[in-house]
Amino acid sequence: MTPSDIDTLFQRLSATNPEPKSELEYHNPYTLLVAVVLSAQATDVGVNRATEALFKTVDTPAAMLALGEEGLKQHIRTIGLYNSKAKNVIALSQLLLNDHGGDVPRDRTALERLPGVGRKTANVVLNVAFGEPTIAVDTHIFRVGNRTGLAPGKTPDAVEAGLLRVVPDRWKRHAHHWLILHGRYVCKARKPDCPRCVIADLCGFPEKIATDTA
Repeated sequence: MTPSDIDTLFQRLSATNPEPKSELEYHNPYTLLVAVVLSAQATDVGVNRATEALFKTVDTPAAMLALGEEGLKQHIRTIGLYNSKAKNVIALSQLLLNDHGGDVPRDRTALERLPGVGRKTANVVLNVAFGEPTIAVDTHIFRVGNRTGLAPGKTPDAVEAGLLRVVPDRWKRHAHHWLILHGRYVCKARKPDCPRCVIADLCGFPEKIATDTA
């Protein structure tokens, strides 16, 4: 995909959704961090359902520690791997209090030291909470990057590196959300909805379904 094609791709995604937002519901950087940790191998809808009541009263590390691991489990037991996730949330809450005064750090290295937080989670928090131009490669972005030819790679890290290299700076702030939402609702894994895809004519997917724009 040429630089001109890439710029056009993001122009079109921007036109359909000028201010894309995370579909995870949160109140502050701490609840965002918790929600993203809980979302591993789970849907945003499922996480939002589990945290709706939780975040009404628990929105700081101190409040989470007061709730305790068993209390947290009662809120998130509908989420996959909830036992290990509860343990990680309690542990990271303690570390935030011990090392960061209860605040979520605006620093990748510090974030990745927290239990349950890897590169993807750190990227989401940096982007959504702090406006950093990071790109968190989940299964949707990995698929879109490879399928379209935008940033092909064999691993999420390779796709992330490719995207950071080719996405123009003016689009990087929201690129993460545009690509996730496109993969979630249009460029779906089993049945891509090519006829309503706004970037179909730019896409290099060999099995692309014929569209009016192609």
